[in-house]
This record gives sequence, C-alpha cells and structure tokens, in this order.
Amino acid sequence: MKKLKLDHNLAALVLSGRMRSTWRLFDDKDLSVNDQVELIDKTQAIKPETWRPIGFAKISKIVEKKLSDITQDDLDQHQDYLNMATVIPVFQKFYGSNVGPNTAVKIVDFDFQQISSTPNQNSTANHEPKLMRVKLYTDGGSRGNPGPSASGFVILDDTETVIVDKGIYLGVTTNNQAEYQALKLGLEEVLKLGAREVDVYMDSLLVINQMKGIFKVKNRDLWPINESIKQLCSNFQKIHFTHVPREFNKLADTAVNRALDSEIK
Repeated sequence: MKKLKLDHNLAALVLSGRMRSTWRLFDDKDLSVNDQVELIDKTQAIKPETWRPIGFAKISKIVEKKLSDITQDDLDQHQDYLNMATVIPVFQKFYGSNVGPNTAVKIVDFDFQQISSTPNQNSTANHEPKLMRVKLYTDGGSRGNPGPSASGFVILDDTETVIVDKGIYLGVTTNNQAEYQALKLGLEEVLKLGAREVDVYMDSLLVINQMKGIFKVKNRDLWPINESIKQLCSNFQKIHFTHVPREFNKLADTAVNRALDSEIK
C-alpha cells in the first residue's frame, strides 16, 4: 500500500476533520483516483522514529496545475495551511529551491478513515480498507478431458501473502472449460475483495492469449465464458494477463487437485 507522509500541522487538520486534501509536487507515488493510501504523521520531521500512521485514505479526486495557476478557490481548501503569499515559499521548504511558478502540483482530495493513535498489529488489520491490487493465480484440470474437473485459484496481496485459496469441483467438463471457469471464479472473488487492479497468472497459454486477443476463440463452447470474463474485466481499472510455466503455478494446481480428490473416491 502506498504511504503519504504529512507534516504534523497538516496531519492535525486531517485528524480534526478540517482537511481532506493534500498538495503534492514531484509525485513519486504516481497517485491515481481510487488509490488506497496510508497517511503518516511526521510528528517530528527530523526524527523518523516519532512518525506514526494516523489512518487510511481513499483518493476521490486529483487536479493538477501549475503553481502560478492556483486560484483562491484552490487555497480555500487549505485556508489553515496556505495563503497566496506563502504558496511557493512553503513548497520550497519541503521540496527545495527549484520550486517555482511553473512547477506542477497535484491537489489530491480523499476520504479518510482514522485508526487508533497507538495502533497495534490487530487494530491495523481491522481498520485497513479493502485491497486495491492483488495477484491472481488460476488453474483448471480435467481427469479424462472430458472428465471429472475442478478449478482452483489463489489470491495474494502485494506482500505475497495468500488471502484466498479455493478449489471448486465442476463435475464433468473439459480441461479448457475448467481453465476458463477458474479465471472467471477468481476474478469474481477479486471483485468481492474490493480490488480494482489485478495481475493474472495462468499456465494455460491458450486462455492467456485468447484473453489478450492474440488467439481467436474458435471453440463455440468457450465463447460464452470468454465474453463473460471480458465483461468482468471491465470492472477493473487495471488488469494484466501473464503466462507462467506450470512449476510457477503450483498453488493453484494444488487447489485443483484438492477439489478433485475430495470428490473422486
């Protein structure tokens, strides 16, 4: 999760409810609307050991303009923080003397959710908002092709922690249908988690290239689910499909075999 560090005065305004925006120059975080970020209070700027998380923000709006184009309406959002006479000097204090009238600034509005002032591991987990970006590994298998089949998928967060691991028995179907079902079920689960950016990994080169539009879908039985998944994909801000060798897809493969073994005695 991205982190935004706030000077202590601005953090206090956010905590009091008087501020729901921040201005950013030279945006190294590449902030976007709907990003989830953690806000950090730089309690004593020169002592990082005093910095503390104050809560989580979901970015609702971003406006970018030159400092010379800033208006009084823009400053009204920061009436306790900036004024026309101090705009450039304040940013020079934080970003250096190269800041000038032509420097671009991002005005970032956000919704805020506060956490305890002395958070511990459990309280942070309870208050952390839904994931924004995940990795999805999927696999499908048929013992007989067609034959008893299952789909499996595993979802990991950006720390490579497994947060969902599922195998679903499908009944009698083909291997390719099981692969597609795994992708569909996995993407539906990602949407339930609230994530809107997903990196998909599969060892089925056919499905990956069909989703990328490199291969045409020639099998009529696969048309409906291919179209259904395309509709699912429209719900994501970013989605990437990557083919991986089978040995790098063992988690999803294990989920498939677990589901099959539980049904086939």
